[in-house]
Amino acid sequence: MLKHIRNFAILFIIAAIGFGWYLSRPDVAQVPLEEMSGPDIDLSDKSPREQSIPTVNIAEVDRWTEDEKPVAAEGLKVERYAEGFDHPRNIYVLPNGDMLVVETNSPPRDSAKGLFARAAAYFQDKAGAGVPSANRITLLRDNDQDGVPEMRSAFLEGLNSPFGVTLVGDTLYVANTDAVLAFPYVEGDTQITAKGKEVAKLNAIAPNNHWTRNVIASPDGTKLYIAVGSNSNIGENGLDTEERRAAILEHDIESGKTRIFASGLRNPVGMSWHGDGSLWTVVNERDMLGSDLVPDYLTKVELADDFGWPHHYWGGYTDLRVEPFKPEKRQYERRPDYALGAHTASLGVVFADGAKLGDKFSSGAFVARHGSWNREPKSGYDVVFVKFDGSKPVGKPINVLTGFLDKDDKAQGRPTSVAIAPDGALLVVDDVANIIWRVSAE
Repeated sequence: MLKHIRNFAILFIIAAIGFGWYLSRPDVAQVPLEEMSGPDIDLSDKSPREQSIPTVNIAEVDRWTEDEKPVAAEGLKVERYAEGFDHPRNIYVLPNGDMLVVETNSPPRDSAKGLFARAAAYFQDKAGAGVPSANRITLLRDNDQDGVPEMRSAFLEGLNSPFGVTLVGDTLYVANTDAVLAFPYVEGDTQITAKGKEVAKLNAIAPNNHWTRNVIASPDGTKLYIAVGSNSNIGENGLDTEERRAAILEHDIESGKTRIFASGLRNPVGMSWHGDGSLWTVVNERDMLGSDLVPDYLTKVELADDFGWPHHYWGGYTDLRVEPFKPEKRQYERRPDYALGAHTASLGVVFADGAKLGDKFSSGAFVARHGSWNREPKSGYDVVFVKFDGSKPVGKPINVLTGFLDKDDKAQGRPTSVAIAPDGALLVVDDVANIIWRVSAE
């Protein structure tokens, strides 16, 4: 009898292990990434493959050696602009040519005591992101404009997981994870010691997933636009925790009032103004529908736009995991303008205005695709160019910088943000290698 019980227990354990493996096995992409990129992708035959456990395919870190660098597109060259940062995530170019580098990371989370949070922390360490937030903005100055900054100083410290930075007149706005602060700015100063004034409170309720808050000023300097990602994948933490999240907010500087400008954007990060005056953003879409869905995207955003999250994606496809269903919303939702591939984790975007990288890269937007953690095979880990014909994106993404993954699929670096330097070069922030790369014409 005991022998039978023991044999049954062994079989049960084997079955449990096998079932667990079945549930957690990687979902392999069935279509090439290129097919899920561009302005005219077709999702009608792309059935979601719902996952109870996500595919985990993280690129382990093997940072660049001193003589290594990414691969630049033909006609371009890449070199180190500055290095030795503490997890840089964003860069902002001031009118006088100074650069502000935001060194930051996720704030500490009380939920880190849980099993899921500990697993997430393990994977962050594996991906090179498991470091405390420096909570600092560093200033770089290139006095002789030779493409190499000679001076570096701690410009602002003691922040709370900052990300976005923008200057309006003599006021520097910094988007912490929980609020936008205003600081007095004097051109040429190398440090701000004044305490910031809170101008807009932001929802950072726990667990505060998608913690980055970007900010960009309107061209006339009267408004701020603040990108706030969702607190969850598809609202599983309760939609009451998503108030004024998964959205771009509009803050009127004179009145101090803030409203929702565009909604249904799961995790908008980078923002940039097109020459026609329209605002564009890049958005990270939802997970656990397989390696082919849902594509991250670049899109124009206008007042009252709704892009469907969490109930729908890509202009009306229903996510059956989200209840209650909201079919009545679909007719009011807008389809994004340009797909950037599934799980590419596209973060930074900047239009090519002022860039001097040749005709091929003169009309369009540069996008930093940070790279997937849950797709097989990996996607992103590059900087691409989206060509525009007038006010519309066209064609497939064009490689600008590649080679962030080595021959063993390990991450030598990961691009996060992009900016145009005063001399027309493209600056690329690499948060794993702690380097800022400078891309210029040969």
